[in-house]
Amino acid sequence: MYKEHENSELMAKRHSLSHLLAASISELYPEAQFAIGPAIDNGFYYDIDFGELKISENDLKTIEKKMAFLAKQNLKFEHREESIDSALKTAKANKKIYKAELISDLKTTGEKVVSFYKVGGFEDLCKGPHVENTNKIKAGSFKLNKLAGAYWRGNEKNKMLTRIYGLAFEDKEELTAYLNMMAEAEKRDHRKLGKELNLFMVHEYAPGIPFFLPNGMIILNELIKFTREISYGEGYKEIRTPQLLNAELWKTSGHWDHYQDDMFILHHAEDDCDLGIKPMNCPAHMLVFKRDIRSYRELPLRLAETTTLYRNEKSGTLHGLTRVRSLSQDDSHIFCRPEQVMAEILILLGKIKTIYAIFNLEIDEIHLSTRPENFMGLKENWDKAEADLKAALEKAGLEYKINEGDGAFYGPKIDVKVKDAIGRQWQLATIQLDFQLPTRFELVYTDKDGEQKTPVVIHRALLGSIERFMGVIIEHFSGALPLWLAPVQIKLLSVSENHVTACRKIEAQLKANGFRVEIDEANETLGNKIRKATGEKIPYLLVVGDKEADGKILSVRDRGAKEGREISAADFIKEAKEKIEKKII
Repeated sequence: MYKEHENSELMAKRHSLSHLLAASISELYPEAQFAIGPAIDNGFYYDIDFGELKISENDLKTIEKKMAFLAKQNLKFEHREESIDSALKTAKANKKIYKAELISDLKTTGEKVVSFYKVGGFEDLCKGPHVENTNKIKAGSFKLNKLAGAYWRGNEKNKMLTRIYGLAFEDKEELTAYLNMMAEAEKRDHRKLGKELNLFMVHEYAPGIPFFLPNGMIILNELIKFTREISYGEGYKEIRTPQLLNAELWKTSGHWDHYQDDMFILHHAEDDCDLGIKPMNCPAHMLVFKRDIRSYRELPLRLAETTTLYRNEKSGTLHGLTRVRSLSQDDSHIFCRPEQVMAEILILLGKIKTIYAIFNLEIDEIHLSTRPENFMGLKENWDKAEADLKAALEKAGLEYKINEGDGAFYGPKIDVKVKDAIGRQWQLATIQLDFQLPTRFELVYTDKDGEQKTPVVIHRALLGSIERFMGVIIEHFSGALPLWLAPVQIKLLSVSENHVTACRKIEAQLKANGFRVEIDEANETLGNKIRKATGEKIPYLLVVGDKEADGKILSVRDRGAKEGREISAADFIKEAKEKIEKKII
């Protein structure tokens, strides 16, 4: 099984490979101009200006061979420093336009010297780190895997550069395992399966906003039902708040200053005001809390909402259901007293374990992000909240990592990452403590001593974006969803046209018991019908011929089984109902 490394040594190798890539290109294409080349998860990339020359995927093998050749030369990564004025002068003289711009930016920050690393005949502006020698890079441990376009500095007004991506791991075995995983991921791609199984569609008239087709809508509704019954459950009060909210609300919450670029804004001419289409529910939930005079006896108050949110994601990041501009969440905000925080977090962690077990998703990593330098509120509140989060994680028996200083400015948070059926990691649940919004909205409750106190707010989404979660589980189950989620749970296959009437009687019986059923009445061979239904990944296929016509004994073919089985209708209904009620996979 492929396993990702997070150690600094591997990241140094990946960074070194980005330089080795540039060194190879400098020999193969001497006129190329180099921009930036960092290490990234799973590998590295370099942004390059090839001028009028067009590079294709076919060229990657040539470049990769050159990299492998250079790596075998046992080249050292040699470090030196130079005064920033001298480096800038040299870069301009050599017409290294991108490096000159980077050095100029460093100069504005007050830097006096800049750092360079040289490997072979290529020297690059860089702070490192790198491996000492290319002999640290094992043969077969890296591969150039794709090309992409990238605007210089991410600004669409700048020139489009060629980005060459590479994969890099500890050794050839890990690279092979990763490539195998990615090949399996391609088969499971939810965009491909979504089209084949008629779940959803996308259209250029609504980029990033999926159209849910009837089959997909069944899954979405089942997940929303699951949210209400299990992710929320007892003690939650569901509300609905407006989609359009005056800019003054977003100014109060701080989103106008910190999040406006990610919002859809429109101007209402008649009222002469700006309106924001809501990207999150929390500011509106603050208004609901503030509507009434609150007592400590009402807390914790758990407000929940699954209405659609809209976020102005960049076009290049949109991806099926997993990166969208319209989304709903199993979103809620828990207003509580400081001393209630740990108990609430403990309940949420228990729900997280329950939820992911239902979907057979393995909790892989939990991160606790602590107080950042620019934190808001009182240090003692942060200390108490972080201690409560740690204690809750430990009581729940969950291992976690500390991300020092990586909390939101308004409070610490827990992020949960899961591993799917082929070993990929997904960030799903998040639990955040918030001291800032209650203060900005002047929220108060009357404590038992008669004093007005400010509540703490827990932001929580356990599935996260329901659309994204749907995309994840489509890939996790490779489209073969559990019975309770499957759009069509049972398909009846008539042996001949003479058995269609019997199919309809069995269909009525099954529908009366709450199942989602279809009949294949096509005038085709039974073999063709079975192959077609198998491709539709339907959990149960019921073959109906003379023997099954009275509906007492059913001939059942379970999804994935090579042979059918016989079972009484009563026992089959009992079995299927139990699978649905217990959400058995």
